[in-house]
Amino acid sequence: MKHVKSGILLSTLLFGVSGCTSLPASGPSARAVESNATVKVSSVSSKSNQTAGIDYALVDINAAVLSAFSETTVKSFEGGFGGGRGGAPVLPLGVGDVVQVSIFESQAGGLFIPADAGSRPGNFVQLPQQTVGRSGSINIPYAGEIQVSGYTEEQVARVIEDRLANRAIEPQAVVTKISARSAQIAVLGDVRNPAKITLTEAGERVLDVLSEAGGLNSPGKETYVTLQRRGRSGTILYDHLVKTPAENIYVVPGDIITVDRERRTYLAFGAAGLNGRFDFEESDLSLGDALGKAGGLLDGRADPAQVMLYRVADKAILAKLGVNVSHFKADTVPVIFRANLRDPSSLFALQKFPMEDKDILYVTNSDSTELVKFLNIVNSVTSTAAGATSDVKSTRDTVRAF
Repeated sequence: MKHVKSGILLSTLLFGVSGCTSLPASGPSARAVESNATVKVSSVSSKSNQTAGIDYALVDINAAVLSAFSETTVKSFEGGFGGGRGGAPVLPLGVGDVVQVSIFESQAGGLFIPADAGSRPGNFVQLPQQTVGRSGSINIPYAGEIQVSGYTEEQVARVIEDRLANRAIEPQAVVTKISARSAQIAVLGDVRNPAKITLTEAGERVLDVLSEAGGLNSPGKETYVTLQRRGRSGTILYDHLVKTPAENIYVVPGDIITVDRERRTYLAFGAAGLNGRFDFEESDLSLGDALGKAGGLLDGRADPAQVMLYRVADKAILAKLGVNVSHFKADTVPVIFRANLRDPSSLFALQKFPMEDKDILYVTNSDSTELVKFLNIVNSVTSTAAGATSDVKSTRDTVRAF
């Protein structure tokens, strides 16, 4: 009889509370939101119509998983653009460059050197500076229009000499680049002095031009360098660029280098000591580091055997681990990595498993915690048969008040 009264009391209390709209709350209830919706869109699932409808894989962290995810895949400048080895790129003349042409003759009385200048060696005439126009050419007296865009100064000098060979006395030409406006690149983004930088024949590499732009404004571990060249683009982590000389390739005219900081963060939820978003800051983190940064496990709530890490992982890596990825159409797969901290050896694995940007760390509650929650609810209704009568009266009064 006592159990029957308690059951009736519990049912009455739940019914009264669920139908009441005057209880304290920080906003509308889930029931109110759902009932007042004009249109309701929910995922369809054979298991439950309340799921998000996202398929995922569950992978336990072990030695095989560590070997697969310890190596971080990085993109390459060298593989995408080349130019890591060999000499500096040639910088031909181009539109916008300012050039000056000097013409020498072997003796006076020729086309450019007057007769009264004498026969001293080294007689020359210096033509006015010219800007290479959109047509890519300059004009030389008695030689006409000379195409210079795409040619080196030496090549242009030989053409001028050939054009003047039948007019001047053993002509020799010297072409000097005064301003190399066509040999510029742009360095933008999170650097101290974004600017256009003029390249030289000595050859500048990516780190050279970043240095000329004043260096980075952000930590190297969170900074990505993007190179755009002739319709192609490649991005690389700055720290990898510094540590790998082959990636420090030569830049060429027209390149655009953009430096961006991507703040790396992860989320921690559940029975961890602290919940919220945490920064990697200037270091790489392992799963153990991330768990420690989030305050570890709550001793009175957490289930050490169910520490979860949510991540979108590369399908190819999962396939190598033997995971059946045939159900996933995309190149990436939502994965939950599970660590069992009841196993002493798993603590070593936590220190080796690398965290990635936007990971989600979730520590589940133990079964005993859920049981205690349930018992607390039951106990709040009534704990004795004697208390049942007063509880029923209190519930009746509460219902009448509504």
